[in-house]
Amino acid sequence: MRRTPPPEKPLRVMPWWLVLVGLLAAALLGWLVLDWLLGEADRAAQPDTRATLRIDAIRTGLTVVAGTGGGLALLLAARRQWISERAQRHQEAVAAQDQAHRDRVQAHAEAVAEAGQRHQDRQAEAAEHDAAERRLTELYTRAVELLGNDNAAVRLGGLHALERLGQDHPAQRPTIVAVLCAYLRIPAPDDDAGEAEVRRTAQRVLARHLRADDDAFWPGVTLDLTGARLDGFDAAGCTLVDADLTGAVCAGTTSLAGATVRGRLSLGAAFTDLVCDDLRGDAEIVLDDARIGGRLSFDRAEIGGGLSCRRATVARASFRGATARRTASFDGTRFTDSATFREAVFLSGLSMDHATFGGYAGFRQARFADLALFRWTEFGGETWFEQARFEGPANFGRARFHDAVTFDGATFARPPLVDQARAAAAGPHVWPEGTAVARLDDDWLLLTDP
Repeated sequence: MRRTPPPEKPLRVMPWWLVLVGLLAAALLGWLVLDWLLGEADRAAQPDTRATLRIDAIRTGLTVVAGTGGGLALLLAARRQWISERAQRHQEAVAAQDQAHRDRVQAHAEAVAEAGQRHQDRQAEAAEHDAAERRLTELYTRAVELLGNDNAAVRLGGLHALERLGQDHPAQRPTIVAVLCAYLRIPAPDDDAGEAEVRRTAQRVLARHLRADDDAFWPGVTLDLTGARLDGFDAAGCTLVDADLTGAVCAGTTSLAGATVRGRLSLGAAFTDLVCDDLRGDAEIVLDDARIGGRLSFDRAEIGGGLSCRRATVARASFRGATARRTASFDGTRFTDSATFREAVFLSGLSMDHATFGGYAGFRQARFADLALFRWTEFGGETWFEQARFEGPANFGRARFHDAVTFDGATFARPPLVDQARAAAAGPHVWPEGTAVARLDDDWLLLTDP
Protein backbone atom coordinates (compact mmCIF):
# COMPACT_ATOMS: atom_id res chain seq x y z
CA MET A 1 0.00 0.00 0.00
CA ARG A 2 1.40 3.38 -0.99
CA ARG A 3 2.19 5.58 2.04
CA THR A 4 1.30 9.29 1.93
CA PRO A 5 4.34 11.46 2.84
CA PRO A 6 3.85 13.63 5.97
CA PRO A 7 2.96 17.25 5.27
CA GLU A 8 5.83 19.74 5.41
CA LYS A 9 5.93 22.26 8.27
CA PRO A 10 5.00 25.81 7.29
CA LEU A 11 7.96 28.03 6.37
CA ARG A 12 8.81 30.69 8.97
CA VAL A 13 10.23 34.10 7.91
CA MET A 14 13.60 34.89 9.52
CA PRO A 15 13.46 38.33 11.31
CA TRP A 16 15.98 41.08 10.25
CA TRP A 17 17.32 41.53 13.75
CA LEU A 18 18.55 37.98 13.85
CA VAL A 19 21.07 38.90 11.11
CA LEU A 20 22.12 41.99 13.09
CA VAL A 21 22.63 39.87 16.22
CA GLY A 22 24.78 37.50 14.22
CA LEU A 23 26.94 40.34 12.96
CA LEU A 24 27.30 41.80 16.46
CA ALA A 25 28.17 38.34 17.81
CA ALA A 26 30.88 38.00 15.15
CA ALA A 27 32.27 41.47 15.99
CA LEU A 28 32.15 40.72 19.70
CA LEU A 29 33.93 37.42 19.20
CA GLY A 30 36.62 39.17 17.12
CA TRP A 31 37.04 41.89 19.71
CA LEU A 32 37.39 39.36 22.54
CA VAL A 33 39.97 37.36 20.64
CA LEU A 34 41.81 40.55 19.69
CA ASP A 35 41.79 41.77 23.26
CA TRP A 36 43.07 38.48 24.57
CA LEU A 37 45.85 38.30 21.99
CA LEU A 38 46.91 41.91 22.55
CA GLY A 39 47.12 41.20 26.27
CA GLU A 40 49.39 38.26 25.58
CA ALA A 41 51.48 40.36 23.18
CA ASP A 42 51.99 43.07 25.82
CA ARG A 43 53.66 40.52 28.06
CA ALA A 44 56.58 40.23 25.68
CA ALA A 45 59.85 41.66 27.06
CA GLN A 46 61.29 43.00 23.85
CA PRO A 47 59.67 45.98 22.19
CA ASP A 48 60.23 44.54 18.73
CA THR A 49 58.72 41.23 19.68
CA ARG A 50 55.80 42.98 21.35
CA ALA A 51 55.10 45.01 18.19
CA THR A 52 55.22 41.92 16.01
CA LEU A 53 52.88 39.99 18.32
CA ARG A 54 50.43 42.90 18.41
CA ILE A 55 50.36 43.00 14.62
CA ASP A 56 49.74 39.22 14.56
CA ALA A 57 47.04 39.60 17.20
CA ILE A 58 45.25 42.25 15.12
CA ARG A 59 45.54 40.06 12.04
CA THR A 60 44.21 37.04 13.91
CA GLY A 61 41.30 39.02 15.38
CA LEU A 62 40.34 40.25 11.97
CA THR A 63 40.59 36.70 10.65
CA VAL A 64 38.27 35.44 13.37
CA VAL A 65 35.80 38.21 12.59
CA ALA A 66 36.05 37.43 8.88
CA GLY A 67 35.69 33.67 9.49
CA THR A 68 32.71 34.13 11.76
CA GLY A 69 31.09 36.41 9.19
CA GLY A 70 31.86 33.92 6.48
CA GLY A 71 30.24 31.14 8.51
CA LEU A 72 27.17 33.27 8.97
CA ALA A 73 27.15 33.95 5.23
CA LEU A 74 27.37 30.22 4.49
CA LEU A 75 24.45 29.55 6.85
CA LEU A 76 22.42 32.22 5.10
CA ALA A 77 23.35 30.76 1.70
CA ALA A 78 22.43 27.24 2.86
CA ARG A 79 19.08 28.53 4.11
CA ARG A 80 18.45 30.23 0.79
CA GLN A 81 19.31 26.96 -1.04
CA TRP A 82 16.99 24.96 1.23
CA ILE A 83 14.22 27.53 0.71
CA SER A 84 14.79 27.34 -3.06
CA GLU A 85 14.65 23.54 -3.09
CA ARG A 86 11.55 23.54 -0.93
CA ALA A 87 9.92 26.05 -3.25
CA GLN A 88 10.86 23.79 -6.20
CA ARG A 89 9.34 20.75 -4.51
CA HIS A 90 6.24 22.75 -3.68
CA GLN A 91 5.91 23.90 -7.29
CA GLU A 92 6.35 20.32 -8.52
CA ALA A 93 3.77 19.03 -6.03
CA VAL A 94 1.34 21.75 -7.01
CA ALA A 95 1.94 20.97 -10.69
CA ALA A 96 1.39 17.23 -10.05
CA GLN A 97 -1.83 17.96 -8.15
CA ASP A 98 -2.97 20.24 -10.93
CA GLN A 99 -2.20 17.54 -13.51
CA ALA A 100 -4.00 14.87 -11.45
CA HIS A 101 -6.97 17.19 -11.11
CA ARG A 102 -6.95 17.85 -14.85
CA ASP A 103 -6.72 14.08 -15.47
CA ARG A 104 -9.66 13.47 -13.15
CA VAL A 105 -11.65 16.18 -14.85
CA GLN A 106 -10.76 14.74 -18.26
CA ALA A 107 -11.66 11.20 -17.16
CA HIS A 108 -14.94 12.42 -15.71
CA ALA A 109 -15.70 14.30 -18.90
CA GLU A 110 -14.89 11.22 -20.97
CA ALA A 111 -17.04 9.02 -18.70
CA VAL A 112 -19.92 11.48 -18.97
CA ALA A 113 -19.51 11.58 -22.74
CA GLU A 114 -19.35 7.78 -22.95
CA ALA A 115 -22.43 7.42 -20.75
CA GLY A 116 -24.22 9.95 -22.90
CA GLN A 117 -23.19 8.07 -26.04
CA ARG A 118 -24.39 4.76 -24.57
CA HIS A 119 -27.67 6.39 -23.64
CA GLN A 120 -28.02 7.75 -27.15
CA ASP A 121 -27.15 4.32 -28.58
CA ARG A 122 -29.76 2.68 -26.37
CA GLN A 123 -32.32 5.25 -27.40
CA ALA A 124 -31.42 4.71 -31.05
CA GLU A 125 -31.62 0.92 -30.64
CA ALA A 126 -34.95 1.22 -28.83
CA ALA A 127 -36.28 3.50 -31.55
CA GLU A 128 -34.99 1.13 -34.23
CA HIS A 129 -36.50 -1.86 -32.41
CA ASP A 130 -39.83 -0.07 -32.02
CA ALA A 131 -39.81 0.87 -35.69
CA ALA A 132 -38.96 -2.72 -36.68
CA GLU A 133 -41.70 -4.07 -34.42
CA ARG A 134 -44.21 -1.64 -35.88
CA ARG A 135 -43.13 -2.58 -39.38
CA LEU A 136 -43.34 -6.27 -38.51
CA THR A 137 -46.79 -5.82 -37.00
CA GLU A 138 -47.95 -3.96 -40.08
CA LEU A 139 -46.61 -6.68 -42.38
CA TYR A 140 -48.16 -9.43 -40.26
CA THR A 141 -51.51 -7.65 -40.05
CA ARG A 142 -51.50 -7.01 -43.79
CA ALA A 143 -50.66 -10.64 -44.59
CA VAL A 144 -53.43 -11.92 -42.31
CA GLU A 145 -55.86 -9.51 -43.93
CA LEU A 146 -54.87 -10.87 -47.34
CA LEU A 147 -55.41 -14.40 -46.06
CA GLY A 148 -58.96 -13.46 -45.09
CA ASN A 149 -59.80 -11.95 -48.48
CA ASP A 150 -62.71 -13.34 -50.50
CA ASN A 151 -60.52 -13.74 -53.60
CA ALA A 152 -58.53 -16.98 -53.71
CA ALA A 153 -55.62 -15.36 -55.58
CA VAL A 154 -55.33 -12.70 -52.87
CA ARG A 155 -55.35 -15.39 -50.20
CA LEU A 156 -52.49 -17.13 -52.01
CA GLY A 157 -50.57 -13.84 -51.85
CA GLY A 158 -51.27 -13.66 -48.14
CA LEU A 159 -49.82 -17.16 -47.68
CA HIS A 160 -46.61 -16.25 -49.47
CA ALA A 161 -46.38 -12.97 -47.56
CA LEU A 162 -46.59 -14.86 -44.27
CA GLU A 163 -43.97 -17.32 -45.48
CA ARG A 164 -41.55 -14.52 -46.40
CA LEU A 165 -42.20 -12.87 -43.06
CA GLY A 166 -41.37 -16.08 -41.22
CA GLN A 167 -38.25 -16.66 -43.29
CA ASP A 168 -36.92 -13.18 -42.46
CA HIS A 169 -38.02 -13.16 -38.80
CA PRO A 170 -37.36 -16.47 -37.00
CA ALA A 171 -39.11 -15.32 -33.82
CA GLN A 172 -42.40 -15.10 -35.74
CA ARG A 173 -42.29 -18.63 -37.16
CA PRO A 174 -44.31 -20.36 -34.41
CA THR A 175 -47.02 -17.72 -34.73
CA ILE A 176 -47.10 -17.99 -38.51
CA VAL A 177 -47.29 -21.79 -38.37
CA ALA A 178 -50.12 -21.47 -35.86
CA VAL A 179 -51.97 -19.12 -38.25
CA LEU A 180 -51.55 -21.53 -41.18
CA CYS A 181 -52.77 -24.45 -39.06
CA ALA A 182 -55.74 -22.40 -37.88
CA TYR A 183 -56.58 -21.60 -41.50
CA LEU A 184 -56.57 -25.30 -42.36
CA ARG A 185 -58.83 -26.00 -39.38
CA ILE A 186 -61.49 -23.60 -40.68
CA PRO A 187 -64.30 -25.49 -42.47
CA ALA A 188 -64.32 -24.96 -46.23
CA PRO A 189 -66.84 -25.74 -49.00
CA ASP A 190 -66.12 -28.91 -50.95
CA ASP A 191 -66.87 -27.42 -54.40
CA ASP A 192 -64.57 -24.37 -54.25
CA ALA A 193 -61.58 -25.13 -56.49
CA GLY A 194 -59.82 -21.88 -55.58
CA GLU A 195 -60.09 -22.57 -51.86
CA ALA A 196 -58.81 -26.11 -52.42
CA GLU A 197 -55.71 -24.70 -54.14
CA VAL A 198 -55.13 -22.22 -51.30
CA ARG A 199 -55.29 -25.05 -48.76
CA ARG A 200 -52.92 -27.25 -50.76
CA THR A 201 -50.52 -24.30 -50.94
CA ALA A 202 -50.75 -23.82 -47.16
CA GLN A 203 -49.92 -27.52 -46.72
CA ARG A 204 -46.90 -27.18 -49.01
CA VAL A 205 -45.70 -24.10 -47.13
CA LEU A 206 -45.84 -26.01 -43.85
CA ALA A 207 -44.06 -29.06 -45.27
CA ARG A 208 -41.40 -26.96 -47.00
CA HIS A 209 -40.20 -25.53 -43.69
CA LEU A 210 -40.25 -28.82 -41.76
CA ARG A 211 -37.47 -30.57 -43.68
CA ALA A 212 -34.27 -30.45 -41.65
CA ASP A 213 -32.04 -30.98 -44.68
CA ASP A 214 -33.33 -27.79 -46.32
CA ASP A 215 -32.02 -24.25 -45.85
CA ALA A 216 -35.62 -23.14 -45.31
CA PHE A 217 -36.03 -25.37 -42.22
CA TRP A 218 -37.89 -23.82 -39.30
CA PRO A 219 -36.88 -25.73 -36.16
CA GLY A 220 -38.94 -25.89 -32.99
CA VAL A 221 -42.42 -25.46 -34.51
CA THR A 222 -45.38 -27.75 -33.82
CA LEU A 223 -48.42 -28.59 -35.93
CA ASP A 224 -51.89 -28.32 -34.44
CA LEU A 225 -54.12 -29.68 -37.20
CA THR A 226 -56.89 -31.03 -35.01
CA GLY A 227 -60.07 -31.19 -37.02
CA ALA A 228 -58.39 -29.81 -40.15
CA ARG A 229 -59.38 -30.73 -43.71
CA LEU A 230 -56.30 -31.81 -45.65
CA ASP A 231 -55.90 -32.95 -49.22
CA GLY A 232 -52.84 -34.97 -50.18
CA PHE A 233 -50.79 -33.71 -47.23
CA ASP A 234 -47.18 -34.57 -48.07
CA ALA A 235 -44.84 -34.35 -45.07
CA ALA A 236 -42.36 -36.93 -46.39
CA GLY A 237 -38.90 -36.37 -44.95
CA CYS A 238 -40.15 -33.74 -42.51
CA THR A 239 -39.21 -33.39 -38.85
CA LEU A 240 -42.40 -33.38 -36.80
CA VAL A 241 -42.49 -32.41 -33.14
CA ASP A 242 -45.77 -32.91 -31.26
CA ALA A 243 -47.84 -32.97 -34.44
CA ASP A 244 -51.57 -33.39 -33.78
CA LEU A 245 -54.03 -34.45 -36.50
CA THR A 246 -56.71 -35.71 -34.14
CA GLY A 247 -60.14 -35.49 -35.79
CA ALA A 248 -58.74 -34.29 -39.12
CA VAL A 249 -60.18 -35.39 -42.46
CA CYS A 250 -57.33 -36.25 -44.82
CA ALA A 251 -58.27 -36.87 -48.44
CA GLY A 252 -55.88 -38.44 -50.92
CA THR A 253 -52.59 -39.89 -49.74
CA THR A 254 -51.17 -38.51 -46.52
CA SER A 255 -47.44 -39.20 -46.57
CA LEU A 256 -45.09 -39.20 -43.59
CA ALA A 257 -42.60 -41.44 -45.39
CA GLY A 258 -39.06 -40.95 -44.11
CA ALA A 259 -40.23 -38.45 -41.51
CA THR A 260 -38.46 -37.96 -38.18
CA VAL A 261 -40.93 -37.72 -35.32
CA ARG A 262 -40.40 -36.43 -31.78
CA GLY A 263 -42.65 -35.99 -28.79
CA ARG A 264 -46.13 -37.21 -29.69
CA LEU A 265 -47.64 -37.90 -33.13
CA SER A 266 -51.44 -37.99 -32.89
CA LEU A 267 -53.05 -39.54 -35.97
CA GLY A 268 -56.54 -40.31 -34.70
CA ALA A 269 -58.09 -38.97 -37.92
CA ALA A 270 -59.89 -40.07 -41.08
CA PHE A 271 -57.49 -40.95 -43.91
CA THR A 272 -57.91 -42.19 -47.42
CA ASP A 273 -54.35 -43.55 -47.38
CA LEU A 274 -51.65 -43.05 -44.75
CA VAL A 275 -48.04 -43.86 -45.71
CA CYS A 276 -45.41 -43.86 -42.94
CA ASP A 277 -42.75 -46.00 -44.59
CA ASP A 278 -39.21 -45.57 -43.23
CA LEU A 279 -40.47 -43.31 -40.45
CA ARG A 280 -37.95 -42.74 -37.65
CA GLY A 281 -37.92 -41.21 -34.19
CA ASP A 282 -38.80 -41.64 -30.54
CA ALA A 283 -42.29 -40.13 -30.69
CA GLU A 284 -45.29 -41.86 -29.22
CA ILE A 285 -47.53 -42.62 -32.22
CA VAL A 286 -51.25 -42.62 -31.50
CA LEU A 287 -53.73 -43.96 -34.07
CA ASP A 288 -56.57 -44.54 -31.63
CA ASP A 289 -60.00 -44.39 -33.33
CA ALA A 290 -58.42 -43.64 -36.70
CA ARG A 291 -60.43 -44.43 -39.84
CA ILE A 292 -58.31 -45.44 -42.82
CA GLY A 293 -60.39 -46.33 -45.85
CA GLY A 294 -57.44 -47.42 -47.97
CA ARG A 295 -53.85 -48.30 -47.12
CA LEU A 296 -51.96 -47.91 -43.84
CA SER A 297 -48.25 -48.54 -44.36
CA PHE A 298 -45.41 -48.53 -41.81
CA ASP A 299 -42.98 -50.60 -43.87
CA ARG A 300 -39.42 -50.51 -42.47
CA ALA A 301 -40.42 -47.92 -39.88
CA GLU A 302 -38.34 -47.53 -36.70
CA ILE A 303 -40.86 -46.69 -33.97
CA GLY A 304 -38.87 -45.65 -30.93
CA GLY A 305 -41.85 -44.66 -28.78
CA GLY A 306 -45.07 -46.45 -28.03
CA LEU A 307 -47.52 -47.37 -30.80
CA SER A 308 -51.22 -47.22 -29.97
CA CYS A 309 -53.77 -48.20 -32.61
CA ARG A 310 -56.77 -49.03 -30.45
CA ARG A 311 -60.29 -49.21 -31.90
CA ALA A 312 -59.06 -48.09 -35.31
CA THR A 313 -60.60 -49.19 -38.59
CA VAL A 314 -58.11 -50.02 -41.34
CA ALA A 315 -58.77 -51.47 -44.77
CA ARG A 316 -55.27 -52.68 -45.71
CA ALA A 317 -52.33 -52.54 -43.30
CA SER A 318 -48.66 -53.21 -43.93
CA PHE A 319 -45.93 -53.27 -41.28
CA ARG A 320 -43.30 -55.17 -43.31
CA GLY A 321 -39.92 -55.01 -41.62
CA ALA A 322 -41.13 -52.46 -39.07
CA THR A 323 -39.53 -52.32 -35.61
CA ALA A 324 -41.48 -51.27 -32.52
CA ARG A 325 -39.13 -50.67 -29.61
CA ARG A 326 -41.88 -50.11 -27.05
CA THR A 327 -45.31 -51.55 -26.44
CA ALA A 328 -47.56 -51.75 -29.49
CA SER A 329 -51.31 -52.07 -29.04
CA PHE A 330 -53.98 -52.87 -31.65
CA ASP A 331 -56.72 -53.71 -29.15
CA GLY A 332 -60.15 -53.57 -30.75
CA THR A 333 -58.78 -52.62 -34.17
CA ARG A 334 -60.65 -53.78 -37.29
CA PHE A 335 -58.60 -54.71 -40.36
CA THR A 336 -61.38 -54.95 -42.94
CA ASP A 337 -59.16 -56.29 -45.71
CA SER A 338 -55.62 -57.65 -45.40
CA ALA A 339 -52.89 -56.99 -42.87
CA THR A 340 -49.26 -58.03 -43.08
CA PHE A 341 -46.62 -57.85 -40.35
CA ARG A 342 -44.03 -59.87 -42.23
CA GLU A 343 -40.55 -59.64 -40.65
CA ALA A 344 -41.83 -57.08 -38.16
CA VAL A 345 -40.00 -56.88 -34.83
CA PHE A 346 -41.79 -56.14 -31.56
CA LEU A 347 -39.10 -55.62 -28.94
CA SER A 348 -41.63 -54.92 -26.21
CA GLY A 349 -45.15 -56.21 -25.73
CA LEU A 350 -47.71 -56.58 -28.54
CA SER A 351 -51.42 -56.64 -27.80
CA MET A 352 -54.14 -57.44 -30.35
CA ASP A 353 -56.89 -58.32 -27.94
CA HIS A 354 -60.35 -58.16 -29.56
CA ALA A 355 -58.81 -57.19 -32.91
CA THR A 356 -60.59 -58.28 -36.10
CA PHE A 357 -58.94 -59.33 -39.37
CA GLY A 358 -61.45 -59.38 -42.20
CA GLY A 359 -59.01 -60.95 -44.65
CA TYR A 360 -55.46 -62.23 -44.80
CA ALA A 361 -53.36 -61.82 -41.62
CA GLY A 362 -49.67 -62.42 -42.16
CA PHE A 363 -47.02 -62.62 -39.43
CA ARG A 364 -44.41 -64.55 -41.41
CA GLN A 365 -40.92 -64.35 -39.87
CA ALA A 366 -42.15 -61.82 -37.34
CA ARG A 367 -40.29 -61.58 -34.05
CA PHE A 368 -42.06 -61.14 -30.72
CA ALA A 369 -39.34 -60.41 -28.15
CA ASP A 370 -41.82 -60.03 -25.30
CA LEU A 371 -45.44 -60.69 -24.50
CA ALA A 372 -47.73 -61.34 -27.52
CA LEU A 373 -51.47 -61.18 -26.87
CA PHE A 374 -54.09 -62.35 -29.41
CA ARG A 375 -56.95 -62.98 -27.00
CA TRP A 376 -60.48 -62.85 -28.46
CA THR A 377 -58.96 -61.96 -31.81
CA GLU A 378 -61.03 -62.72 -34.94
CA PHE A 379 -59.03 -63.98 -37.92
CA GLY A 380 -61.45 -63.88 -40.89
CA GLY A 381 -59.04 -65.02 -43.62
CA GLU A 382 -55.87 -67.05 -43.96
CA THR A 383 -53.58 -66.57 -40.99
CA TRP A 384 -49.85 -67.14 -41.30
CA PHE A 385 -47.36 -67.30 -38.42
CA GLU A 386 -44.87 -69.22 -40.54
CA GLN A 387 -41.31 -69.07 -39.07
CA ALA A 388 -42.39 -66.51 -36.51
CA ARG A 389 -40.35 -66.29 -33.29
CA PHE A 390 -42.09 -65.96 -29.93
CA GLU A 391 -39.38 -65.17 -27.38
CA GLY A 392 -41.85 -64.34 -24.62
CA PRO A 393 -45.29 -65.57 -23.56
CA ALA A 394 -47.89 -65.92 -26.32
CA ASN A 395 -51.62 -66.06 -25.65
CA PHE A 396 -54.29 -66.94 -28.23
CA GLY A 397 -57.02 -67.61 -25.68
CA ARG A 398 -60.56 -67.58 -27.15
CA ALA A 399 -59.29 -66.45 -30.54
CA ARG A 400 -61.33 -67.46 -33.63
CA PHE A 401 -59.74 -68.61 -36.88
CA HIS A 402 -62.27 -68.63 -39.74
CA ASP A 403 -59.85 -69.89 -42.40
CA ALA A 404 -56.60 -71.78 -42.76
CA VAL A 405 -53.99 -71.26 -40.02
CA THR A 406 -50.32 -72.19 -40.07
CA PHE A 407 -47.60 -71.98 -37.44
CA ASP A 408 -45.23 -73.95 -39.66
CA GLY A 409 -41.63 -73.33 -38.57
CA ALA A 410 -42.67 -71.02 -35.72
CA THR A 411 -40.61 -71.21 -32.54
CA PHE A 412 -41.82 -70.63 -28.99
CA ALA A 413 -39.73 -69.95 -25.89
CA ARG A 414 -42.62 -71.49 -23.90
CA PRO A 415 -45.80 -73.27 -24.99
CA PRO A 416 -48.45 -70.80 -26.20
CA LEU A 417 -51.80 -70.49 -24.44
CA VAL A 418 -54.73 -71.34 -26.76
CA ASP A 419 -57.40 -72.10 -24.18
CA GLN A 420 -60.89 -72.13 -25.74
CA ALA A 421 -59.65 -70.86 -29.10
CA ARG A 422 -61.70 -72.03 -32.09
CA ALA A 423 -60.85 -72.74 -35.70
CA ALA A 424 -62.91 -73.56 -38.77
CA ALA A 425 -63.05 -77.30 -39.30
CA ALA A 426 -62.53 -76.95 -43.05
CA GLY A 427 -59.11 -76.19 -44.45
CA PRO A 428 -55.58 -77.21 -43.51
CA HIS A 429 -54.11 -76.05 -40.20
CA VAL A 430 -50.64 -76.30 -38.71
CA TRP A 431 -50.74 -75.74 -34.95
CA PRO A 432 -47.93 -75.17 -32.47
CA GLU A 433 -46.49 -78.41 -31.13
CA GLY A 434 -48.43 -79.74 -28.17
CA THR A 435 -51.68 -77.93 -28.96
CA ALA A 436 -54.71 -80.11 -28.21
CA VAL A 437 -57.36 -79.96 -30.96
CA ALA A 438 -60.86 -81.45 -30.64
CA ARG A 439 -63.85 -81.25 -32.96
CA LEU A 440 -66.55 -79.11 -31.44
CA ASP A 441 -69.14 -79.64 -34.20
CA ASP A 442 -69.23 -79.88 -37.95
CA ASP A 443 -67.98 -76.36 -38.44
CA TRP A 444 -65.58 -75.69 -35.55
CA LEU A 445 -62.52 -77.10 -33.84
CA LEU A 446 -61.79 -76.40 -30.20
CA LEU A 447 -58.19 -75.73 -29.12
CA THR A 448 -57.11 -76.35 -25.55
CA ASP A 449 -53.85 -76.20 -23.68
CA PRO A 450 -52.18 -79.56 -23.10
